[in-house]
Amino acid sequence: MDDKNTKIQVLKEKVSAFVKQRNWEKFHNPKNLSMSIAIEASELMEIFQWLNEKESWEIMNSREATHLKEELADVIIYCLSLANGLNIDVTAAIEDKIKKNSIKYPIS
Repeated sequence: MDDKNTKIQVLKEKVSAFVKQRNWEKFHNPKNLSMSIAIEASELMEIFQWLNEKESWEIMNSREATHLKEELADVIIYCLSLANGLNIDVTAAIEDKIKKNSIKYPIS
């Protein structure tokens, strides 16, 4: 699987199946999932905490590359879990937000 050939729905289904197989639905309420997103985002930020800008751009060539991908995946997994739980169409939500942002931040 790769980004060019994978639909968001397929990822949502994989995440949902993983959660169901472990009987985690009882823990995956909107409050807990939103907190988990914030916690994992903090772990992602920690990787960059003491890097300068140049080092941050070069991170994928460092020993932290795997850790970075894992933390980013954790954030996305929790986001997809929240979308699953609240029946949010991620594509529609992103398209709507980009449309709003294009009005709020017009090309100058």
